[in-house]
Amino acid sequence: MKNKFNLSNTLYIVILITSDLFFLLISLKIAFYLRSNYLADFFPFLDSSTFPRYYWVVFLSFVIFLFEKIYFVRYDFWSDTKKVLKGLLLSFVIVFTVITLTKISHDYSRAFITLFFITASFIIPFSKRYLKKVLFKFNFFREKVRVVGKSYLVDRMKKELEENWYLGYKLSKKRFNVVILISKNFTTEQSKRLIRIYSKKTKNIYVVPYMYHIDFTHANIVDYFNIRLSAISIENKLLDYGNLFIKYFSEKLLVLSILPFSLFVHLIILFLIKNDSKGKIFFKQKRMGIKGQEFSCYKYRTMYEDGDKLLEKYLENNPEEVEYYSIYHKYKNDPRITKVGRFLRATSLDEFPQFFNVLRGDMNLIGPRPYMINEKEKIGKYNKNIILEVKPGITGLWQVSGRNNLTFEERIELDKWYIQNWSLWIDFVIFMKTIKVVLGKIGAR
Repeated sequence: MKNKFNLSNTLYIVILITSDLFFLLISLKIAFYLRSNYLADFFPFLDSSTFPRYYWVVFLSFVIFLFEKIYFVRYDFWSDTKKVLKGLLLSFVIVFTVITLTKISHDYSRAFITLFFITASFIIPFSKRYLKKVLFKFNFFREKVRVVGKSYLVDRMKKELEENWYLGYKLSKKRFNVVILISKNFTTEQSKRLIRIYSKKTKNIYVVPYMYHIDFTHANIVDYFNIRLSAISIENKLLDYGNLFIKYFSEKLLVLSILPFSLFVHLIILFLIKNDSKGKIFFKQKRMGIKGQEFSCYKYRTMYEDGDKLLEKYLENNPEEVEYYSIYHKYKNDPRITKVGRFLRATSLDEFPQFFNVLRGDMNLIGPRPYMINEKEKIGKYNKNIILEVKPGITGLWQVSGRNNLTFEERIELDKWYIQNWSLWIDFVIFMKTIKVVLGKIGAR
């Protein structure tokens, strides 16, 4: 393999490194300003001449970023942000350990250091995002990538590389610097042969394993050194009691913290529904919860009281809607939905009353969406043993993955993936994406 000097990627890395160092220093400046001007009454005086002694904190954070390979591998925004936050948290722990063990804590402002890491946690991810948005408008900085495989996952990967601008890739068959090999439907020998061929052309080869439903970033790998083999530990993360406790505690804390805001939103929606059409405010429906047990799932009423009559007449004139419903379990244009109801559904605010279900213990904040009773058999025996073993959620992976365009089978696969690969970080990403769905008025129509 010829190691060719890649000017565009080298310059890209230099720009990222320079940017992060600059914004780490900016974060330090902002933290110093906040500590000196807004917290001066609560903490001892902070002399501006002591500012340079904190530069090593910035340097340490940068070094840990290097170890996290933030600059040398092109991650998506959420993976990149996770590594940035992980690096800053590790730096925070090391800094406080050093100043405590060396007994120099009286020479440093702990409030200032804490403010620096909090500020950097916001500034670095978003500065990186906007910088990449500018850089990747130029083809010069976009890496040429070839996707190799013979399964439907190839099209899925190509679509992701084309639509996710944050990665900075462009598809190419002839000249490329990166190869992504989708191993599904290849034999072991075929995969080894392809790796051997492409390793002569580039050193950047990424292999998507045939067990693509496992998130290997969270998997435990056991090394059997004597026989040169490794084993991957596979488990349903949300069936672990420790994980269930962490999820329960963190969600209850989050729900209680946003409860005042929820009550304010509820009063506004209550007024809108009452002024839009006659009928009750709430609608409840039996859904399947944990272990398949039925519970009353609450929503805001989004339909007219005589909706069934309207639907019957509509289906007579639009028979194609029957086939659409059999695939997606919803109608493309449902005549039963009120004007306010369409808004509530488009923003997923119709599910707001399910906060009561969470407080009552029927549901989680984040999890698989609760399935209808008549969908039990369609889920399938094997899938039920995974999906119905956890509590359903107000929002979930299905909600933020283009639910209108997904079939019932694809929804099941998403729910299984979530349960098998759960982590607090995944819940955080889903929660943030849900906010984007609500504010952007995208989602269910």
